Amino acid sequence: MAYYITKLIITTLLIVLISEIAKRSSLAGAILAAIPLVSILAMTWMYVDTSESTAAVEFSNSIVWLIAPSMTLFIVFPLLIKKGLSFYPSMGISILMTIAAYYSVIFFLDKLGVRSMS
Repeated sequence: MAYYITKLIITTLLIVLISEIAKRSSLAGAILAAIPLVSILAMTWMYVDTSESTAAVEFSNSIVWLIAPSMTLFIVFPLLIKKGLSFYPSMGISILMTIAAYYSVIFFLDKLGVRSMS
């Protein structure tokens, strides 16, 4: 149980730290947020949990296919804000569109026979 609490604390502290840095410098916050910290942490925890790198490699390969649809959020959100939509509706619509983009990519990869997504 202590191990899971440690994982939660480390992960939470990183997210809070990035958001606090972003308040002071959007560029510094963006640089830190652009680093795939969540992915790095997830792969690290997978390795620590199993002492094998196979799961982390498979996870990393799957992430590669999902980079492009992830951009949906970062393109749609500012466009909606600039069009005058308030923050929460803009965020909600952006998240929904990103989810749709993920499912679309997964659907098309499946149709193409790409099996990296399991």
